Amino acid sequence: MNRSKIEWCDHTWNPVTGCWHGCPYCYAQKMAVRFSGDVRLNLMAKEDYAIVTAADGTGRLYELDAPMMNETGSVLVYPFEFEPTYHRYRMDMPDKLKMGNNIFVGAMADIFGEWVPDRWIEEIFNACRKRPIHNYLFLTKNPGRYERIEAMGRLPADKNMWYGSTLTRPENKRFMSNRHNTFLSIEPIHAPFRIWKRDEFSPNWIIIGAETGRRREKIIPQKEWIEDIVEWCENSGIPVFMKDSLVSVVGENGMRREFPEQLRHSEISPKMEKRLFDVCSECRSKMKKSDMIVLLARSRRGEQPKQFGFMCKSCFRKFCQNSGLDVPKLAELTKNIMIEAGDGNGKVEPK
Repeated sequence: MNRSKIEWCDHTWNPVTGCWHGCPYCYAQKMAVRFSGDVRLNLMAKEDYAIVTAADGTGRLYELDAPMMNETGSVLVYPFEFEPTYHRYRMDMPDKLKMGNNIFVGAMADIFGEWVPDRWIEEIFNACRKRPIHNYLFLTKNPGRYERIEAMGRLPADKNMWYGSTLTRPENKRFMSNRHNTFLSIEPIHAPFRIWKRDEFSPNWIIIGAETGRRREKIIPQKEWIEDIVEWCENSGIPVFMKDSLVSVVGENGMRREFPEQLRHSEISPKMEKRLFDVCSECRSKMKKSDMIVLLARSRRGEQPKQFGFMCKSCFRKFCQNSGLDVPKLAELTKNIMIEAGDGNGKVEPK
């Protein structure tokens, strides 16, 4: 699990790596080749991996139940370069994130390529279901696979599951569904999208980006292409997100960084919720501990005080007033408050 440099997500999670689309502008393939190590030696370690037949019968795929190591003991992230590989040992990685995040699943693969076994996809879906605090974003150039999985009743329609289609031209196929969250990633944009009609489809989000890198045939988008998409999104009530690669095209003032409501909301795990939240000892309202007064007690001076509860600021002020105590200044309410047991005056001190 990596903190992502991709602007529209928080983390990337790659239970599958590798792809057979063969896109000439693919950054992921270049990265995988760079960090693969000695593939010839990796293939010789046959006890470390399993070989399975591609779902479409076009080749062989690799499965790893444990990470492969090189001769220095370092983990090989892409031991077979960009050949499709299932890293089963990575399935619990979302557990490491205790706060809800937007996770791009399969940034170094196309999990819905025709070659990917149904079993891999189902196991990934199951892993997502077990960790519902996160939003999971999938992206494919083969949206027909979404449709077939949906037809079988196996495409999760949970609110935190997002299914994206990659487009470079308006004629590219995209996944449309009234039951699922869908989005489009128009990247790299290689043509104008003026032929769209307002009622043609209704994705929940659109991402736009230009081709990066130094490819000789790289297509530089025209400003009008971007403006047409933005206008279409505005008329359709669809949030649009522009990647940094468009700054040189539309200018800093023309950039849009919009997210759907669901992707602006963060949830937390039960363990983290217990750590961050508690209830006021008076009104029983559940709040962040950091927004309440921490109550500490000790029976004699010099003894280490012990925490015994929390009180919201409103209840604490009432407590002070009802007890005939001076209410600390508002700024002081952000500090821990110690109530000393055994003090006949019921002294309240900022700690």
